[in-house]
Amino acid sequence: MTKHTVTLTDNKTGESIELDVLHPTQGPNAIDVTQLYKKTGMFTYDPGFMSTASCWSDITYLDGGKGLLEYRGYSIQQLAEQGSFMETCYLLLNGELPNQTEFDEFTHRVVHHTMLHEQIKRFYSGFRRDAHPMATMVGVVGALSAFYHEYMEIHDEKNRYETAVLLIAKMPTIAAWSYRYANGLPFVYPDNKLSYPDNFLHMMFSLPSEEYLADPRMSRALEVILITHADHEQNASTSTVRLAGSSEVNPFAAISAGIASLWGPAHGGANEAVVRMLMEIRDSEKPVQHFVDKAKDKTQSFRLMGFGHRVYKNYDPRATIIKELCHKILNESEVAEEHRDLLDIAMKLESVALEDEYFVSRKLYPNVDFYSGIIFLSMGIPLNMFTVMFAMARTIGWISHWHEMMGDDKTRIARPRQLYTGETSRDYPPMDKR
Repeated sequence: MTKHTVTLTDNKTGESIELDVLHPTQGPNAIDVTQLYKKTGMFTYDPGFMSTASCWSDITYLDGGKGLLEYRGYSIQQLAEQGSFMETCYLLLNGELPNQTEFDEFTHRVVHHTMLHEQIKRFYSGFRRDAHPMATMVGVVGALSAFYHEYMEIHDEKNRYETAVLLIAKMPTIAAWSYRYANGLPFVYPDNKLSYPDNFLHMMFSLPSEEYLADPRMSRALEVILITHADHEQNASTSTVRLAGSSEVNPFAAISAGIASLWGPAHGGANEAVVRMLMEIRDSEKPVQHFVDKAKDKTQSFRLMGFGHRVYKNYDPRATIIKELCHKILNESEVAEEHRDLLDIAMKLESVALEDEYFVSRKLYPNVDFYSGIIFLSMGIPLNMFTVMFAMARTIGWISHWHEMMGDDKTRIARPRQLYTGETSRDYPPMDKR
C-alpha cells in the first residue's frame, strides 16, 4: 500500500498533526490513526466501526455501492456458477485457485479428517434433547480443543494450516450430528466416497435401514449456498474470531466465539426470520401490500425481514444468485412443491417493495437471506438448523482470517477504547448514609 499524509488541526488550539493515509488495492483510502492517541491524547469515536478499518486483509473485497463481492479477486458470480466449495476453500485459505493436483490433494486431506473423535459422541448426550442445534455447535466446536491437543501451536504456520483443514472437514459432521441428536436419530458417520455437500446430506438424512442417495439438484444447491456464504469480509462474526484470536486463544475457541456471534438474529439468524415472516404473511391471508404498509408505519414494530444490508447499497450479488437458484429448485423439484407458496409471497413482496419509493429511496434491496431459507426448507432442513448451515459455510472464511491474522507480526491483542460517561470520582458512604 502506498502512503500519503493528511493534516488534522485542532480548531481550539490551532495545533496540527500529520497522519498517514493508506491506499489499498481497492476500496476507500484510510487514515492511519494508530499514533493519534500518542500524539494528541485523543481517541476516535466510531460505534459499530462504521468508518473504521480494524485490520488489513487480502482475502475478500466487497463494494456495497456497486454490489460487488470478490474472493481473492474472483467474482462471487463466477465462483458460484463454475466452481466447487472445495475450490473456494482452497482459494480463501491459499490465495490462488488450485490446479488439479493441488485440488485432489486438498480434497483428500479434508475428506480424511471428517471423522470426529469417538468420545465426542458422549459430549452430545450432555445436552437436553431439545437443545438448539446452534447451542450444541458452539459447545462441541469449543470442546475440540480438549481432543486435538496437537493443533494448539498457533505460531506454527503448518500447524495453523492443518487446523484449518481439520475444521473444514469436521464442521459438516458436527452440524449434522447436532440435527440428529435433537431429533432422536442415530449418528451417521461420514462417507469418504461422497462429495462435501453429498456427505453432509448423507449424514443429515440417511437411515441405517434404507439406502440414501442425495438429490443432485439439492446437492448442487447446497454447494452454491456454501460458496456464497463462505466469507464476507469483516462482518460481526469474523471480527469476533479476530478479536478472540488476538488474545492467542486456541483456534477452536476462536471459531466457537464466531459461531456464537453468528447466532444473533441480526446476523446469521436473519434467513430464519425471513421464513417466519413469509409464513406469517401466508397464514394471515392478507394481501402483501398490507405488510408493506405496516413496515412503513413508524407506529408499528413490524419489519420486512431480508431487505437492506449494513454494507450493500445496491442489490446484494449473492441474493441474485440465490434467487435464481431458488426458482430453479422449486420449478424442478417435486419435493419443494409444498414451499412454492412461500416463494410466490417472496416474489410479490420483492416486487411491491422495489416499486415503493419508501424502500427505493432507502436502497432497501433484498439481501442474501431473503431466498436462502426457502431453499433450506426445500432440502428438508428445519428452521432451527438454518444458522448452523451458515456456520458450516462460514467456517472457511473465519479460519482463513484467523490464519492470516496469526501470520501477521503486527497483530496485537485487540483493546478497543471507550468514551466514559459515568459518574466522576466519589467518596464511599457508610451504609447508614446512603
